[in-house]
Amino acid sequence: MKTLWARPGFRRLLVGQGVSALGDWMGTVALMALVLELTGSSAAVGGVLVLRLAPAMVAGPLAGRVARRAGRLRTMLAMDLVRIVIVALIPVLPFVAWVYVLAFALEVASILFLPARDAAIPDLAGDEQLETANAVILGSSYGCIPLGAVAYALVAAVFDWVGLGGRWAFAAVFWLDAATFGVSYLMLRRIALGEAAVPPAGVGGSGERDADAEPTGGFLTALRIPFVGLVLPVLGAAALGIGVLFSTGIVFVQDTLGATSAEFGGLIAVFGVGAGMGLVILHRTTRTPALGAVRMAVAAQGVTIGVMSQSRSVWIANLGALAFGGASSFALAAGMSAVQRHLAGTERVLAFTAFHVLMRAGLALAALGAGFAVDALGTVTWPLLGAQEPARQVLLGAGALVATVALGSARRLALDRVAGVADPAGP
Repeated sequence: MKTLWARPGFRRLLVGQGVSALGDWMGTVALMALVLELTGSSAAVGGVLVLRLAPAMVAGPLAGRVARRAGRLRTMLAMDLVRIVIVALIPVLPFVAWVYVLAFALEVASILFLPARDAAIPDLAGDEQLETANAVILGSSYGCIPLGAVAYALVAAVFDWVGLGGRWAFAAVFWLDAATFGVSYLMLRRIALGEAAVPPAGVGGSGERDADAEPTGGFLTALRIPFVGLVLPVLGAAALGIGVLFSTGIVFVQDTLGATSAEFGGLIAVFGVGAGMGLVILHRTTRTPALGAVRMAVAAQGVTIGVMSQSRSVWIANLGALAFGGASSFALAAGMSAVQRHLAGTERVLAFTAFHVLMRAGLALAALGAGFAVDALGTVTWPLLGAQEPARQVLLGAGALVATVALGSARRLALDRVAGVADPAGP
């Protein structure tokens, strides 16, 4: 980690991403609270979740073209400026229709930013520290979820205490969020490595432009890249597992297991600890994790969900959350590293475009589908397993699906490895 931190370009990227992630999650919580205050409707708040899906389908095809023409660093800088303006406007236009429009635009800008960022990590971190770099970036992004919620609560409490709650509290939160994107912009501006370190998307690691040989399309073009078609279904299964568990977890823990809100909060904290452990294990891996390791981590994620679904106590659920967090973080970070090592130039940007589109779409669809399924199902009694409440049924089915997709890819991995597509180091 010391070697990685000593690289100025990556250090500045990490600082900017950590600060902006904190603001982003703080703003996400505020966005849902604002929509609830404006409409009083839980369904309207659910619309915010849907907005995580549609922009990915719109912006996904644009990401490769934008990064190709402007370069990765310039794309990130431009999207940070766009996000500053969008977030700052949210409290100025407190009408639910405008909030939806701005939330949609914010998500489009993020979809354009993230593939350029992930494609630039190998140039800023170096191949030797790639797995650690991905783990740290993922940790800074998703580790800020609880911190963002706490930051929102603190700002709201302070403004309520001084008698300026409501609109002024929301304004303060969103303007602080905009300021964190400003920090990210300033950090990126200080990356003085230039295009040699963060080349345009059409430039490979050798510095030579091979634009004519590389695809220029979007999401569908990315799926036609052999390596992307190999790894994406496995990572998509991981996204499905995360989406189902997060959307159904609170129902399962509180209604099925009878846990308190404090115990549910503890479960989330244990998940975070497990995610950190997964990243540490990845960092300490003696050799580059192959696609086989990614597949096994996703399979372990699915098995864990299935076992958790049958737990009869919060303590067993906590152990499951620990294992689930570790398997999920290992799989995602190792999968990112595999894409970065096997692809370069525009293909790498397109691959990460597909990755982020699939992650957001998978999370949103899994969360919505699981929620509808829990509402529609009734309790049944199965041989050996006993009473199966709706949440148990949904979790068990999701776990089986995730494990099946991951394990079912074994034959294809073996065939593609022979053809030279998969990681030659993989099992």
